[in-house]
Amino acid sequence: MGHEQGQGNTVSRRRDARDADFTAFMTQAGPALLRTAWLLTGDHHKAQELTQASLVKTYVAWPRVREGEALAYARRILVNHRTDVWRATRRELVTDTPPDVDGRLLRRDAVATSDDRDLVVRLLRALPEQQRTVVVLRYYTDLSEQATAEVLNISVGAVKSAGSRGLAALRAALAAADGATSKATSEATSEATREQPSRQRTGRERSPR
Repeated sequence: MGHEQGQGNTVSRRRDARDADFTAFMTQAGPALLRTAWLLTGDHHKAQELTQASLVKTYVAWPRVREGEALAYARRILVNHRTDVWRATRRELVTDTPPDVDGRLLRRDAVATSDDRDLVVRLLRALPEQQRTVVVLRYYTDLSEQATAEVLNISVGAVKSAGSRGLAALRAALAAADGATSKATSEATSEATREQPSRQRTGRERSPR
């Protein structure tokens, strides 16, 4: 009886220690996983669901996860689950704002600053699935080409190709968006400039002599 009780206490302590380790991991890695999920989905609620699903699967596999590899494991699950969901739906809309984004989305030399968050996500959503995922992993989560290839189970060459094409498409789209904004600003300024002399003349004509 005492032996069985001792074994039960040992199992309970191990489970408690595992839960404590996972809780610490979830607290530390959860925000980064959530931001990655939002960049991949462009939707707050879907990002929450995707992050939750990846954490649940990571918890189930926690005894098998090697020390120091938990984040990579959870990220791989997140990306794979996202790909499975994308294949099942194929039709999505970007309608939300980022969940608890800390201001740094993508490096300026790659795509954009935090001021362009909504635009960045909309442009990311226009990319083919693999290009978008590679761009997010490489230039947002700062994974190496090798690590990105391992997460996606593709070659390093495929990562380079998808990343290059994705960045080229994003740069072209951003340039087009900037051009449209500049044109609109210029037209508004010109219109205001034309209207100002007219208002001034009207004011002078109505002024008493």
